[in-house]
Amino acid sequence: MYSHNMVGSNDIDRSKKFYDATFAALGGNPGIKDDKGRLIYMHNGGIFLVTPPIDGKPATAGNGCTIGFAMENPEQADAWHAAGVANGGTAIEDPPGVRSGGMGDLYLAYLRDPDGNKLCALKRM
Repeated sequence: MYSHNMVGSNDIDRSKKFYDATFAALGGNPGIKDDKGRLIYMHNGGIFLVTPPIDGKPATAGNGCTIGFAMENPEQADAWHAAGVANGGTAIEDPPGVRSGGMGDLYLAYLRDPDGNKLCALKRM
């Protein structure tokens, strides 16, 4: 269904530090900066991009928007979360852990990136 996800950034170098660290926690490679100043991350068949807004206006986080990253296990989710907090992200919601609901037991960890975009690490238990 999806081809990629993209978020805006007001400071690409700050975002590169954050996303390089969080993708490294997943076994991914550092982002590649293209000729338009966008960061491109490719991992496990997915593409994630970070860009300065094309319209020249400030980047803002989408209200109600969350981007989820699939995790191999809870330990990987914890490493992702710790890397994000150590590199300019903000821990949000409940601490990483198992939550039960209509979709069964899920291991979840939530962060906001340095520009305020809401991210989630998810492992279906």
